[in-house]
Amino acid sequence: MTTEISHTATDLFERMRATNPLVQCITNYVAMNYAANVLLAAGASPAMVHTPEESGEFAAIAGALTVNIGTLSPSWVEGMIAAAKSANDAEKPWVLDPVAHFATGYRRNALAGLLKLNPTVIRGNASEIIALGGGQSAGQGVDSGDPVEQAEDAARSLASSQGCVVAVTGAVDFVTDGTRSVRIAGGSDLMPKITATGCSLTALVGAYLAIAPDQAFDATVAALGNFAVAGEIAAKTSNGPASFMTAFIDGLHNLDGATYAKNLRIDVQ
Repeated sequence: MTTEISHTATDLFERMRATNPLVQCITNYVAMNYAANVLLAAGASPAMVHTPEESGEFAAIAGALTVNIGTLSPSWVEGMIAAAKSANDAEKPWVLDPVAHFATGYRRNALAGLLKLNPTVIRGNASEIIALGGGQSAGQGVDSGDPVEQAEDAARSLASSQGCVVAVTGAVDFVTDGTRSVRIAGGSDLMPKITATGCSLTALVGAYLAIAPDQAFDATVAALGNFAVAGEIAAKTSNGPASFMTAFIDGLHNLDGATYAKNLRIDVQ
């Protein structure tokens, strides 16, 4: 089973790079530039379209939509909802990143509205997923205070109740659709030292969904595998967060299918 999933992930990696999918990214101010550069380096085409005047129209054009609630305002929430509704109407997949959703009442209300629009994938850190599942997390703002393994049960429950794929990212990532589950190893401990790394991963999940909308679980695994492999390779030549960021962008750009397959580490649960 692990070999089969790895082969599928490698196939999706090569398809994504060959296709150059268009991804609409409604993300936060901090993440915009980095997320766009990550998508470009990985082989996708980002569009940072968020205003309610055009976000819905654009979602019908893009291959996939990603929504990140990192920096909210009323107009941004309106744009997110319009885009998610349009993506659903056009049968386009979309990803929800519930950044620090538990921090304020405004965030909780915004997230509740977005959850009703049935995201294809939810990607968050362990604290966000635990809290989303109704548990007590140790998160502080956007930072996770919980290990990924403590969020696995909450992720399975959330995936089943929401009818979607849930990805919990951290030192070892966890992906589940409520029935199937895998862990993905790799990456680097420098990743949390660079702002917008998780936000950029959400955008990359969107790129994979765009080329495999009927394979949401496999597409999510392939995207997280892409990040993990590129991050692990980049760490070998990095001296700290700044040099890692450069090496990581280069690593995403230079990664080929053979190297991806060789370094991908998936453990079926």
